Amino acid sequence: MKHDKNSPQFKDNNQKNIKDTQLNFLQALAPVILLMALLFYNIIFSKGSLLGDYSNQIILLIGGVFAASIGFFNKVSINLMLSEIWQNLKSVFIPILILFLVGALAGTWLVSGVIPAMVYYGLKVLNPEIFLPASVIIAALISIATGSSWTTSATVGIALVGIGTALGISPGMIAGAVISGAYFGDKMSPLSDTTNLAPAMAGTDLFTHIRYMSLTTIPTILITLTFFTILSLSITTTGNTDVSNLLQTINTTFNITPWLFLVPVAVIGLILLKTKPLIALSAGVLLAALFAVIFQPGILKGIANSNITAITTAIFTETQITTENEKLNELFSAGGMQGMLWTIYLIISAMIFGGIMDGIGALSKITNALLDFASSVFGLFASTVISCLGLNTIASDQYLAIVIPGKMFKKAYQDKGLAPENLSRTLEDSGTVTSVLIPWNTCGAYQSSVLGVNVGDYFIYAIFNWLSPFTTLLFAAFSIKIKQLSHLKKSTI
Repeated sequence: MKHDKNSPQFKDNNQKNIKDTQLNFLQALAPVILLMALLFYNIIFSKGSLLGDYSNQIILLIGGVFAASIGFFNKVSINLMLSEIWQNLKSVFIPILILFLVGALAGTWLVSGVIPAMVYYGLKVLNPEIFLPASVIIAALISIATGSSWTTSATVGIALVGIGTALGISPGMIAGAVISGAYFGDKMSPLSDTTNLAPAMAGTDLFTHIRYMSLTTIPTILITLTFFTILSLSITTTGNTDVSNLLQTINTTFNITPWLFLVPVAVIGLILLKTKPLIALSAGVLLAALFAVIFQPGILKGIANSNITAITTAIFTETQITTENEKLNELFSAGGMQGMLWTIYLIISAMIFGGIMDGIGALSKITNALLDFASSVFGLFASTVISCLGLNTIASDQYLAIVIPGKMFKKAYQDKGLAPENLSRTLEDSGTVTSVLIPWNTCGAYQSSVLGVNVGDYFIYAIFNWLSPFTTLLFAAFSIKIKQLSHLKKSTI
């Protein structure tokens, strides 16, 4: 008699088989050790190109094959492993659709002028007396608009470091302000790949994750802004913040008007009304496409002969708006849906690796060993933070610092009666933002190279980044806004 894979009986048998496997701790840990070793070699010795552009994805699959071989050695059936992989892939179907829409949103927001308008008005608020907090705000706005801390630093960040240095401000201070703002925006933007990745790993939805993450993120950025405001008032600047060339180029290339802000306001309004992410993001794409036709006919004509073709190009493939200023060219580019494939392939590879590790009982073995030192709720949060920091240090990649702990601790949070957004928030508070603080991490190396400031010089000033893990632990220690699973809350009423 065949059983439905989603039936309780089938799942109970699966769990029993997983518990009955004879893996010892070293066998359970071996695939993770191989994974870390390959990732370390790829980053340090091969500069990320060991197996081409998709090295991380292939390494995850290699780890999965190695884990499967350990499973076969311990007589775990291939059907069980395939079942776990299938369950994992089904769980990320909606997040993958959201990622495609995020790519479409980035493309249409570029050609409609929404992103250029945010850059334009952000640069206009610069003032020498409040340069540092203004830099935080500008970087945050641009990063929210683009969903990328890397693009923000490589464009507006470079300009701010140049302007601030001319004013006599320490490059370390400026870089710290830019990075703080850029990573705040990266965390809070629905366009960000890590902001989509974390809830996909934890098992919650995008907008629930963003709303819940704001509870720790907003206080942290307010503390950061307060610090930089005090610091700005205590230092002496010389000269002025001349960004007229950048402003003129943006204004010449695009039709800049405050009306363009209706697009992000509409999306934010839908988010606040708890509209489903697929609907809210689709509305953002359609509205931006309409605004592109109304406000940016010249931009669309430069992409293709017809408006429909130009908008379709922006939605599905890479779009590049060329300006007279090279600094702005990288900012005014978007990959569309095609640009999200790298992250989507990473998610699929992670789900395959995680499914096999689940199927052979390795994840439960490792997690139980870690939880032996973390019997309390705070201990669980602390273990997650430490795992994220450790993977950022060892694996040198922020994506893996989200994927692996997310997969490892997902069931542990459920067993504690904690809603999945607790895990997704902790992954971002400790995985996404701390990557830039480690010199050999891809993020740390990139930011240091782009901004021309050593990690050691900006580390202490990247306040938002190193304060975020402490904030999430503080909330856990005092049980502040620690959401329980809804069915448990109902049962206690």
